[in-house]
Amino acid sequence: MLHHAFLGVSDIERSAAFYDAALAALGYVRVWDDIRPGQTGQAIGCGPRGGGDKLAIKHRPDGQRPPGPGFHLAFAAPSRQAVDEFHAAAIAHGGRNNGRPGLRPDYGEHYYAAFVVDPDGHALEAVINSPV
Repeated sequence: MLHHAFLGVSDIERSAAFYDAALAALGYVRVWDDIRPGQTGQAIGCGPRGGGDKLAIKHRPDGQRPPGPGFHLAFAAPSRQAVDEFHAAAIAHGGRNNGRPGLRPDYGEHYYAAFVVDPDGHALEAVINSPV
């Protein structure tokens, strides 16, 4: 259904490092970038290797705030180990824990997820809903 999403961030270089690390654990890479230190309109795009962007991170120093409570982006993970690695990488690169990796039986018998908040306050999830 969705083609792509974008998030506004206050520090493009910090956010680029965060998303490069966290999304790498899920098999996503930076597929394009427009990093020009000191200039406006900087951005990066992340997606599957060899494909187009599914998530763009755009520099918005004008005080743009993340959506309020209840909104988050969930990324599909290829394995439970990838969920664990996403969480660890996100925390190591300036994210905050918002739910350690583990089963979430309220969401489904095999729903395994981790939740973090990026350096700008965007709520993120990595999830696999599979018995293995």
